[in-house]
Amino acid sequence: MSETFIQLIIRRPLMFDGAMGTTIYQKGVYINACYDELCLSRPALISEIHREYVAAGADVIETNTFGANRIKLAAFGLAEKTREINAKAVEIAKREARDTVVVAASCGPCLSGPGAFPNLPAPDMKEVEAAFEEQISALASAGADFILLETFTNIDELLLAAKIARSHDTTVMASISPAAFGQSSATEVIRRLDACADIDVVGINCHFGPAEMLAPAKEARAAATKPLVIMPNSGGPHEIGGRSLYLNSPEYFTEYAKKFIEIGVNGVGGCCGTTPAHIRIAAKTIHVMSGVKQHVAIVSAPAVDAAADAPSPIPFAEKSAFARKITSGNPVTSIEIIPPRGPDGIAPFIDKCKACQNAGIDAVNLPDGPRASARMSVIATAATMLKEGLSIEPIPHCCCRDRNLIGLQADIIGGVALGLKTWLFITGDPPKLGNYPDAAGVFDIDAIGAVSLAANLNRGLDAAAQPLGSRIPLAIGVGLNPVAVDLDREAERFHSKVEAGAEYAITQPIFDPDALLRFLDRIADSGDAIPVMIGIYPLLSAKNADFMNRYVPGVSVPGKILRRMEGCKDKESAISTGIDIARSIRTEIEAAGFKHFQVSAPLGRTDIALRVLE
Repeated sequence: MSETFIQLIIRRPLMFDGAMGTTIYQKGVYINACYDELCLSRPALISEIHREYVAAGADVIETNTFGANRIKLAAFGLAEKTREINAKAVEIAKREARDTVVVAASCGPCLSGPGAFPNLPAPDMKEVEAAFEEQISALASAGADFILLETFTNIDELLLAAKIARSHDTTVMASISPAAFGQSSATEVIRRLDACADIDVVGINCHFGPAEMLAPAKEARAAATKPLVIMPNSGGPHEIGGRSLYLNSPEYFTEYAKKFIEIGVNGVGGCCGTTPAHIRIAAKTIHVMSGVKQHVAIVSAPAVDAAADAPSPIPFAEKSAFARKITSGNPVTSIEIIPPRGPDGIAPFIDKCKACQNAGIDAVNLPDGPRASARMSVIATAATMLKEGLSIEPIPHCCCRDRNLIGLQADIIGGVALGLKTWLFITGDPPKLGNYPDAAGVFDIDAIGAVSLAANLNRGLDAAAQPLGSRIPLAIGVGLNPVAVDLDREAERFHSKVEAGAEYAITQPIFDPDALLRFLDRIADSGDAIPVMIGIYPLLSAKNADFMNRYVPGVSVPGKILRRMEGCKDKESAISTGIDIARSIRTEIEAAGFKHFQVSAPLGRTDIALRVLE
């Protein structure tokens, strides 16, 4: 490869592969077999697994050598084949990597962790040192890109293995299991690894599922100065409604993979229970996240000399009825209604909009392919509202996921020509598991770039700063997440959006008013004072609350609200409770001086949203 592993992981987050043992078992190999030896007896099987992970989008694949040391192989009578197994494993992985994917030489513990044999005599440290030397030298000599020491629970053993790996002049990644945090905190353990000169990359893997791994990952990121990799198991049991459910779907795994990247982790992958299906969805998401995709075009408005004969932007208040009202200081309300799936749904959709209009609501917010779903075009939906003569203003979202730069510009200009004057620009959720798992995300630009594009259009310039002949009047809105995993990053991105030309913002649904108010104070102190509409979502049930908390990006539902919803005895009481919670949130935010609200219509129930705004 043209870049080394270290150069790659510093430049952008990497997607590691998933479990080798889990996948071998799924292909029909009994657990009493020596999985490492399959490199010799069934190389085609191991090649197939590597090939599946490469096709899934992994940037790094691991050799099938986790337990291929003399001590563990002895239990199968294979100690004398140690070097042969390790050399063959690297050969297989490198062949499938085809010089486009990094090959990590997996090396597990001798004394601790999965694969240890408690019924055998414990080896002394000289035996352990010799076993590591034999295995690591074979892996390094075979040409692996780096040595991955993983799933260790004894930090002294891990440091010994790292010292031996470094002696072979190779890059070393040292990954500890959370099982090691029983006597020492994650912070203490990671700091010790981070301080070791023999280690280039630190990591945490195994033992925990994605949700449980988030807290130690945050600790590790705060403690480590070196690149950090997190590789949780696919998922563990959760108590939901009195039942123990194992949340191990690729979507569940992917949502947390995103969160790991958001807190600054440099690489994510999967341990026990993860498969190519998990990596395929996670890789699609990770590779197109803002700041991760290698070539994301950020359009910036060209500098304009004040004395030059260049058009000035159209003042915000002159762009639309919505803009006039929100700048006047009067309260503004909006209902978010998802566009229909097909043309037969447009009549009921219009009826819902009429109900909102009759209730005095100012706007209808139209999500653009929410959660990467396919629905009627927001531009066509909004234009139909205007055609029906509705006075309530449509606010179409403009999502960067589905259009390239040329298509975005064309849709915006076309929408304005149809009468759509107020817009909300978002980056969008990457395609993931669902009806269209193989759909490609475009992401030529992100939300910041889209705002710059819109600001150019306001001045009569296209994305390349070429004159259009007239100014394009559109009010520019953006999303805001006051409970983001990384608040520093969210504040920085919001500042960039305002600098690019954002004129108002709508938050993600808020369930914690205190967190919202703290964040709004923070951005106000930074001078990013544009009107903000507060998003509110009336919950329908305990299941709905749990789904919002776990799977909807940018949403965090506090435990006290989850417990309150769990206490509802039937559907109607749950809906009433959800409305009461939403009203209480609105009242608390209003008491702090904020008066613009957008309420979501869950499952299209505009009647519920209107009750929140009564």
